[in-house]
Amino acid sequence: MTDKKCDKNIARTIDLAKEMIDLAHLGYDHHEDPGCGVLYGILLDSGYRILDLALKEKQAHINKGWWYNTVKDDEQHETTGH
Repeated sequence: MTDKKCDKNIARTIDLAKEMIDLAHLGYDHHEDPGCGVLYGILLDSGYRILDLALKEKQAHINKGWWYNTVKDDEQHETTGH
């Protein structure tokens, strides 16, 4: 198995974006002033944008035949639907 650091970084980016989205939901549920609502709204939007870009880049790597040979993750289920 070839170690492709670019694939591993994409996988880490996907995880980070999901964490951002989770934190944004949690923060928004507990916010007590409008400024926090804005902060978590921006975090949520950014998380979804980053996730979208990272998933598209992951798909590009899958299409090149790289991904499944270098990264072991649960993301395969998202891409294949299994």
